[in-house]
Amino acid sequence: MGDDMDNDERRSRAESFDCVAEIYAAHRPEFQLEAVKWLVSDKPKRVLELGAGTGKLTARLIELNHDVIAADPSPAMLKELSAHASGAHLVRATAESIPLQTSSVDMVVAAQCLHLIDHERAMPEIARVLRPGGSLLVSSIVGDRKIPWVNKVYALIHQGPPTPDDFDPFAETDVFELAEQTAIRHWEVFRRDRLVGFVCSTSTVASLSPAEREQRIIAVEELYDSYGRGPDGLLMPWLTKCYRGRVAGLAAPVSSPDAEPTQRIDSADLDDGLLIDFK
Repeated sequence: MGDDMDNDERRSRAESFDCVAEIYAAHRPEFQLEAVKWLVSDKPKRVLELGAGTGKLTARLIELNHDVIAADPSPAMLKELSAHASGAHLVRATAESIPLQTSSVDMVVAAQCLHLIDHERAMPEIARVLRPGGSLLVSSIVGDRKIPWVNKVYALIHQGPPTPDDFDPFAETDVFELAEQTAIRHWEVFRRDRLVGFVCSTSTVASLSPAEREQRIIAVEELYDSYGRGPDGLLMPWLTKCYRGRVAGLAAPVSSPDAEPTQRIDSADLDDGLLIDFK
């Protein structure tokens, strides 16, 4: 989940999602309830979700009755989110500039977006909005690249090597430290259109020129055909990698099971100028 992108490339990759929001919603994997419960538990809390995208995780958070503030810099992604995860408070914002009051949320979740965040600017902001004892939760759903055809797909979208088992998403910052981690597996059937859609929904392919993107699609279709599964499709093995972080230097547990339940959000906690309503 970490890489060597500079801020200009991060911004360009993030902006590319404006063009593929519908494809992203249709073809990206769903978060499994088991993984979401590990991340945030099923005890209602106030959760800020950064890089919320089309709401795949947001819907699960709402299902568990959390009070969710869903932030994303892309209006197109937030519009998709409003259709798939009604009930969240939508905010157009980035992790580097969070329009919330200090100590106003119990948890911050960054799923599928850590590589697009400027850690130097974002981590202090995240720590600022967390309440004492709050946690930063990082998650990413990735294909299991030990499977040869899956590794070939990731090569086509120019992903780097798979993250090692001892990967620490907080290694680039001294604001947070890793407390716990786990990985949860599930499978989904991938037919030709699903595989093409998944590849096209990635920021690396969405950022290509139309001609380059068409060449990449042809390569993906040829890869699918080479495995000869026809209408039965391929079985994609997903790994949901989950990490729980705490403010560095805190010896206490990340959260207290005896803590008082959080009240539902008050509008005063949000910068009204950035609140988005698509209804």
